[in-house]
Amino acid sequence: MSSIVSRGSTPSVQGRETGPLRAMCEVLAHNKIGAYHSLTFVAPDMAERTSPGQFVTVGVEGGGTLLRRPFSVYSVSQHGPWAGTLEIVFDVVGPGTAWLAEREKHDVVDVVGPLGRPFPMPQQPVACLLVGGGYGAAPLLFLAQILQRRGFRVDMILGARTQSRVFNAIEAKRIAASATFTTDDGSFGVQGAVTDVMDRVIETAGTGVIYACGPMPMLAAVSEVARAKNLPCQVAVEEQMACGVGVCMTCVLPYRRRDEVVNLRACIDGPVFNGARVQWDLIGRRPGDLASASQDEEFIP
Repeated sequence: MSSIVSRGSTPSVQGRETGPLRAMCEVLAHNKIGAYHSLTFVAPDMAERTSPGQFVTVGVEGGGTLLRRPFSVYSVSQHGPWAGTLEIVFDVVGPGTAWLAEREKHDVVDVVGPLGRPFPMPQQPVACLLVGGGYGAAPLLFLAQILQRRGFRVDMILGARTQSRVFNAIEAKRIAASATFTTDDGSFGVQGAVTDVMDRVIETAGTGVIYACGPMPMLAAVSEVARAKNLPCQVAVEEQMACGVGVCMTCVLPYRRRDEVVNLRACIDGPVFNGARVQWDLIGRRPGDLASASQDEEFIP
C-alpha cells in the first residue's frame, strides 16, 4: 500500500498550518443540487487548510440540536471572485439539517474545521477510480480536481437510489476521463449497485487505486471488490459523530493493525481509512468481540 498512496498534503495546504479553526462564517450562497442542499461559507483561513476527505462541524439550532453536525467538504476556492470560500453538501434528515437548510445569504454560522485525515495522494503515476454513493460523491469531486491537477487519470462511478439522488452527474462528466452512473430503480444509468460495474471500469481504465465515499454497506462492498482485484482502496466512512474531536468515542470503527483489531475514532483517526483493514463485519459489535477477532481471524498485512 505504501508504494501506491501516502498521507500527504494537497498543494493548497502544503507547507502551511493544517490544524482546525473555529469561525463564525457568513453564508455566501445556498443552492440546491438535485435532491441536496449546498451551503458556501466565507472562511479564507479554513479553506486554505482543507484537503479532500476532511470535514467540518457546524453548530445548529432548534429542538434536540445540542451537538454539532459533521459535513464533508465539497469544495474550497482560493482564487477568483469566490476566493476564500468553503462549500458543504447535505440532505435534510432531522431538525439540525432542517435548520441549516433554512440558512440564507448573509446569515452567520458557527463552523469548526478542517477536521480528520484527508485522502492520501498517489506516490506514482496511476489511474484513480473514485466511487461515490449519494451525496457521498461530494468530497470525491473535490479529490478529483486535486488528482487532475497532479496529472492523474480520474474515472468515476456514482450511484444512488434514484436519478435525483445521483450527486452532480454533470460535474462528474466534466472532470473525469469516464463517468458511470448506477441507480437502484434504473431511472438513470445502469440499474443496480456501483459494484455491478466496477469490474468493467477497472479493466477499461487500468485502475491502480480506488477511493470511495458513501453509505457503509457500499464501502464494505467496494472494499471487497478492491481486495479481490488486489487494488489499494481508501474509504471515507460515514460514521455518526458527536464531538468530532476524538473525546466522546461514539464514532469508533473496528480496524486491523498488524495482528490485532482495535477501535479507531473516525473523527481523528479517519474519516479516511484503508478499506482492506476496516473490519466491516465487526462494526457495531461489543469490544470483547474485537479481542476474539484479533486472535482468530486471518491476519491482513
